[in-house]
Amino acid sequence: MRIGFSVPQFGPFADPGHTARMCAALEALGCHSLWVADRLLAPLTPPEGYPGGAMPARYGTHLDPLLTLGVAASATGRVRLGSSTLNALWQPPLVLARSLTTLDLISRGRLDVGIGLGWMREEYEAAGVPWQGRGARLEETLDVLEAVWRSGTVTHTGPLWTIPPSTVLPQPLQSPRPPLLLGGFTPVALERVGRRADGWLAASMPLPYFDGLWAVARASAERAGRDPDALRRVFRVNAHVTRGEAAPAETHHRGTVRQLCDHLRTMCRADTDEVLVDLQLTTDSSEEYLDLAAEFMAELAGGRPWRRYTEPGAGGREARASRAAASQWGDSQAAATRRASR
Repeated sequence: MRIGFSVPQFGPFADPGHTARMCAALEALGCHSLWVADRLLAPLTPPEGYPGGAMPARYGTHLDPLLTLGVAASATGRVRLGSSTLNALWQPPLVLARSLTTLDLISRGRLDVGIGLGWMREEYEAAGVPWQGRGARLEETLDVLEAVWRSGTVTHTGPLWTIPPSTVLPQPLQSPRPPLLLGGFTPVALERVGRRADGWLAASMPLPYFDGLWAVARASAERAGRDPDALRRVFRVNAHVTRGEAAPAETHHRGTVRQLCDHLRTMCRADTDEVLVDLQLTTDSSEEYLDLAAEFMAELAGGRPWRRYTEPGAGGREARASRAAASQWGDSQAAATRRASR
């Protein structure tokens, strides 16, 4: 299991110098990766589809994700650096390719490109990007990225963008390109992961819901003639760390450090699986953030033995709680991403 953390960039952590120091401290803990997130605004009126209603106020204070990755790259020398998840459609793909290539060079080949569609209509309206047709726009964005990152003359003709035969250099340091991961929590999104991506930006979730989605990605990879076992998985948890134990149905996002880690271990079934722990919603303190990160590192790296998930008997209370949590989680995620995945 690989262990990663969010780059501190929201709310009280939205200070570049502070972010740099914390990234260096997180790398010193021995983690594998650091990841930025992407928010453009936080509406005062609760946005449609946000689980739980109102967004956390700290999302209204944020650093730019790509520039923040540059800060993290300059402050570290070993960890992988990624985005989970960069909303790819708010800028032309040729401009995005230039930024990502530059980041791969700045980081000396440590970039993981994690992109998705986002889910908030208000952000699209503010960015001046059409809400309709997002799936097709993402497909063509991926086409442009691939065209730019292939060696030789760059050319592209599509419904949205045209690139005449051109030289677009330099190339990324990683060959043939930086790893590309896609987000999403609907069958349409997972079909795209299997067909086009190197992996899935997933989340800690109830296991029954995860298994159904992952089966879609594997089947899609097989249909496309790709190896489904080669697909990476990064499990993000926006951790709400509690002092006392939480109910079993909540431990995919809420509970003690040990409870959260126990659930993450049930999800990580391959050596290449990765967890991404975001602690920005559970503390305002840099010291506590780093202390909690150290606890997660100790628990996940060497604390308790890895074990596979086995659901108790169908009539058991834990099984009912697991199925109920899966249904509730799936409904909330589908409401936020169903339209964004097309």
